[in-house]
Amino acid sequence: QVQLVESGGGLVQPGGSLRLSCAASRSIFSSSTMGWYRQPPGKERDLVASITSGGSITIADSVKGRFTIFRDNNKNTVYLQMDSLKSEDTAVYYCNAKFRKVVNVEGATVKMDYWGDGSLVTVSS
Repeated sequence: QVQLVESGGGLVQPGGSLRLSCAASRSIFSSSTMGWYRQPPGKERDLVASITSGGSITIADSVKGRFTIFRDNNKNTVYLQMDSLKSEDTAVYYCNAKFRKVVNVEGATVKMDYWGDGSLVTVSS
């Protein structure tokens, strides 16, 4: 069973920092693209940052220069370091894992997509 366990959310003042962690099942982590998405109140869920198994990174323009994503393959964990936080960063942050699962002997694959339960980040004075 695949699990994504998030931690590190909470209340922080504007300009402060937080680090989110997401521990994933060992069976899928090394081959997965890991990502962080966020959903502000009343809005849609959008990509914040992602990192492939090879280390390629995608960062949303809204957080570029303030947020960093990195992964520790020895700990099966992906992190989101959030600095210079703003009130508009307030949202529920979700960890995501995407990988392709082999489904037959011919090597056919299907795309798999797993989500964590979410971690609330509130930026407020």
